[in-house]
Amino acid sequence: MTTDTVDTVDSVDTEQPPGELVLLRHGATEWSASGKHTGRTDVPLSPLGEQQAARVASLIADRTFALVLASPLVRAQETAQLAGLSHIETDANLVEWDYGGYEGLTTAQIRAILPGWSLWRDGVPAHGDGRPGETAADVGGRADRVIARVLPMLGRGDVALVSHGHFLRVLAARWLSLAPTGGAMLALDTGSVSVLGFEHGAHVVRHWNLLPS
Repeated sequence: MTTDTVDTVDSVDTEQPPGELVLLRHGATEWSASGKHTGRTDVPLSPLGEQQAARVASLIADRTFALVLASPLVRAQETAQLAGLSHIETDANLVEWDYGGYEGLTTAQIRAILPGWSLWRDGVPAHGDGRPGETAADVGGRADRVIARVLPMLGRGDVALVSHGHFLRVLAARWLSLAPTGGAMLALDTGSVSVLGFEHGAHVVRHWNLLPS
């Protein structure tokens, strides 16, 4: 069973920073297209994923980024480059949820073993070699570290984060001071752009799951 992080993440200033936090979920892969849980397996973008990543450029072309961070996994790195981002820094905290023994399985396959299973509620078993997967709280802790890193930079402009579906859903929940499992309510497509920002100093979602036309 997962344990949630519940502490809030506050901004460093009482003034509303001018920048926004722009989240890019990587383009499709062969694994994501088939519904496989793709955590730390380093699969590249599929041809469709490359097209999705290139189209993302139209959604962010008018922005100037003070900082661009990407997951070290190749699908995120390729997405950042194809989307036209530059000066890309790698941040290991942006990797996807470690699905443990459920890596590479679809939800249907997991539910054949554990009927009604939910990642958010039930978590994941250890890998075959005994290494544990991550809990929602573990992922929330990484999200909090990313938020703490980028908040000071938002005073200088926008910040882009190129990462993965479940991780970005957890990060958005933590931005809103929700428990990490609050990400269950935030569906996110491959090749999408979302924007987190401020309203009267409070953390808000400005746009969610935008897709290029």
